[in-house]
Amino acid sequence: MRILEVKNLSVSFNDLDIIDDLNFEVNKGDNVAIIGPNGSGKTVLLRALLNNLKYKGEIKWAASNGAAVKIGYVPQRLAIDRTLPLTLKEFLQTKISIYEERESLIEENLKLVKLGKEHLSQPVGKLSGGQWQRALIAFALIGSPDVLLFDEPTASVDSPSEEQIYETLHELQDAKNLTVILISHDLSLVNRYSNKVLCLNKKQICFGEPTEALAAENLQKLYHAPSKYYHHMHDER
Repeated sequence: MRILEVKNLSVSFNDLDIIDDLNFEVNKGDNVAIIGPNGSGKTVLLRALLNNLKYKGEIKWAASNGAAVKIGYVPQRLAIDRTLPLTLKEFLQTKISIYEERESLIEENLKLVKLGKEHLSQPVGKLSGGQWQRALIAFALIGSPDVLLFDEPTASVDSPSEEQIYETLHELQDAKNLTVILISHDLSLVNRYSNKVLCLNKKQICFGEPTEALAAENLQKLYHAPSKYYHHMHDER
């Protein structure tokens, strides 16, 4: 079942083309990785999918069970002062109250992302980078989304935590039949966990299965350099 169709998508800022004539489709249950160099329009694409900026072309989200698709989003940087005396429980409660969900969902979601309830009393500023990313995933799960969008879900964590987070996302996807669209910088993890890859450098360079999209000629065209230099780079945009 198709859950997203993007046709002739273009985004410009101050007459500068950021994305030009992008076309791809996402099926329910897909794990789509968006890859490309700095400034290639990856975060801009997610913002367009969220309808947070103006664009030309079409973005069509399919209905899910007769209702509009619900989207959870984890940005690369969240505009929250982690020095505030705010506990993890209080942070998660803010979204629970907005969606009028039962409070027991907090501990259920923490368990899904492999955080213990002992973390609930911790100030958010005391959480490690990996724990904070897991907390953001738990936050995104509130509201029972059909689709999760991630802008560099592991940008601020070390390599062991990075793989653990990807594995958690994979398990969540299976458990909840989620569709995942994420921006990634690590091609080895993209190859392992994603079933589709969108290569983006303002224009669409390729879109398809990892074995096809991550072929050397595509990566050379995408990055203009050997792919090994991009396995552990973190994007500014």
